Amino acid sequence: MRAQVVPSAVGPGAYVAVGGGASGFQAVYGQRDLAGGLIYVDVHPQWRIGFEGEARFLRYHTSEEVTESNYLGGIRVLVFRSHNVGLYTKFLTGMGKITLPFGDAHGSFLAYAPGAGLDVALNHYVTLRAIDFEYQHWPQFPYGSFRPFGISTGIRVRVTPMAFVPQSVRKRSLHTHSAARAADGNGQD
Repeated sequence: MRAQVVPSAVGPGAYVAVGGGASGFQAVYGQRDLAGGLIYVDVHPQWRIGFEGEARFLRYHTSEEVTESNYLGGIRVLVFRSHNVGLYTKFLTGMGKITLPFGDAHGSFLAYAPGAGLDVALNHYVTLRAIDFEYQHWPQFPYGSFRPFGISTGIRVRVTPMAFVPQSVRKRSLHTHSAARAADGNGQD
């Protein structure tokens, strides 16, 4: 007689999701509050650890035509999940772009950004990014270290199927269940 043990706890499986939203950032250069939009992609090969890529365009609520853009990517880790609420942390690196007052100067700089946030699943496909906090550091900025920080909110939509129990576990469970019934001599449903 053979038997396999099915894992007692599993996550929701792998998925890819795309989203968009709004951001408000404190640009340390000139103490300006900038606003704008962002788009992002979450790729989770397994349910707890994944990758995030984001592009943010801060073009509104600006004075003197100061703008910022970020193109960042990195690791995203789900720290806590309870029912439809998930708390995550992230660490992204990439490029930050800035245009200084009246377009007199602009540049692109290395940027890295630790952050954290709270997601609320509205259903199996749509998730509200309730809040996402990011603290960026641009170490090569010519006027000293540049550290913009801000919050974002938005909606993301899962574009790949995601089962709450990964398919490999479901197949194993069905196979194990069928094998156990055959061993008992009761192959009927």
